[in-house]
Amino acid sequence: MDGSAALRDADLEFDYVVVGAGSAGCVLANRLSSDGRHTVLLLEAGPKDTNIWIHVPLGYGKLFKEKTVNWMYQTEPEPGLDGRSVFQPRGKVLGGSSSINGLLYVRGQHEDYDRWRQRGNVGWGHDDVLPYFKRAENQSRGADDYHGVDGPLPVSDWRHEDPLSEAFVKASVEAGLPFNADFNGASQEGAGYFQTTTRRGRRASSAVSYLRPALGRSNLHVETDALAQRILFDGRRACGVTFSQRGRIRTARARKEVLVSSGAYNSPQLLQLSGVGPGELLRQHGIDVVLDAPGVGSDLQDHLQVRIVMRCSQRITLNDIVNHPMRKMLAGARYAAFRSGPLTIAAGTAGAFFKTDPRLASPDIQIHFIPFSTDKMGEKLHTFSGFTASVCQLRPESRGSLRIRSADPAAPPEIRINYLASETDRRANIDGLRALRKILAAPALKPYVSDEAYPGSKVVSDDDILAYCRQTGSTIYHPTSTCRMGTDALAVVDQRLRVRGIDGLRVVDASIMPDLVSGNTNAPVIMIAEKASDMILQDAR
Repeated sequence: MDGSAALRDADLEFDYVVVGAGSAGCVLANRLSSDGRHTVLLLEAGPKDTNIWIHVPLGYGKLFKEKTVNWMYQTEPEPGLDGRSVFQPRGKVLGGSSSINGLLYVRGQHEDYDRWRQRGNVGWGHDDVLPYFKRAENQSRGADDYHGVDGPLPVSDWRHEDPLSEAFVKASVEAGLPFNADFNGASQEGAGYFQTTTRRGRRASSAVSYLRPALGRSNLHVETDALAQRILFDGRRACGVTFSQRGRIRTARARKEVLVSSGAYNSPQLLQLSGVGPGELLRQHGIDVVLDAPGVGSDLQDHLQVRIVMRCSQRITLNDIVNHPMRKMLAGARYAAFRSGPLTIAAGTAGAFFKTDPRLASPDIQIHFIPFSTDKMGEKLHTFSGFTASVCQLRPESRGSLRIRSADPAAPPEIRINYLASETDRRANIDGLRALRKILAAPALKPYVSDEAYPGSKVVSDDDILAYCRQTGSTIYHPTSTCRMGTDALAVVDQRLRVRGIDGLRVVDASIMPDLVSGNTNAPVIMIAEKASDMILQDAR
């Protein structure tokens, strides 16, 4: 049953209590309840996913600053970005960030997961995790060595022919990159088209793909508008969760385990509020220390993006459609009738992966290309014809932290990412932008380019390019690693995602990544939850 059939407080006892109905939580809810042997409660701080723009791919632009479904966090002033605070949208709705993200399906490189294994996380190498990527996937192109077709998660080619995206891919090849038909196949390097988590032109969030098919099960219960207050402990064993819901404080007991799947910001926040975290910080806020765990909230990483905006010499961009009432209306009608056209555009249509240094073992830069432009993501599109290509350094060295500000669960946490703190990160962004400019100057794009609007022709030297990165760089929405998996003293969870030093408690989401993957994070988070569900069920025997 779902949260509409409210349970009495006396009935709130389950085998598993899952906190957070995002990309990971919805997977756990489905897999742990599938055989009917275990009861599962899924708690979500936000509402049901009824906002119409959640289900339209291009609707992510409408949800960017929609506080009813978005935590709308901000970082502290970032020293490496001229003291600017960076907006951090995160999903607060069934499906979590998979309901408001840019829909791209990019797993990362084989080497990412082999690096996790080499750091002591046995069972997390690429050969270990590939079966879980395949198990999750319903690949529109069919099954092969890297892809599955029987999973809940649709992965599709996009449904809008765009001459600019096609020209970008051709220009990348002219600039020396190989064409790559599958960024999630044998190798990531090259230029090609992104696939998306969509089905027939509609967003396939984890709520749509995993949770909705499971809602009829009598052993699964979902509570929305339920903000977790703290995890309850019997000694050092997690035994339940208190949550606030419509003005009431309620308690849910967990017979087997509490599973925290609240994301890279909210998972460490909840642990700290519950007494698991840096002891000095917790005592500062009057929180009893259950476990002094200094690694909780440490090692935060995120991908930075720096955008180049080009003026287009032809009126074929999304800017031109959105700013023309008749073309805008026709695009809406096309989507309503056929689920195709401009409203199916994700946060990247085409892209590329390349090395800024030939000595690197694998690409360190990802390019996202989109046929529209704006001053800031989520704001109005430019009135001129424009398109955008952004540089994203895949493996930043810089790390930051997340800390609670108070003992109030509703208070936003203190987020420090430390973008561009490392010379490697600064160098990669400078070299990445230079390489991107070569692509944008290649013959295939010449018929479409008027000039470079931002940063413009005056920004040439390394110092000027770095200054532009500091002035305009922003998140590409991939925070990770705040409850890092590992074997060292600061690691928060072990290789089975159990919180070290605590019984009956696991973290299952992007926060457990030892470091960032070389791509987008939604697909890896779903893989993590698929693998975790197997481990949880194995340990329950």
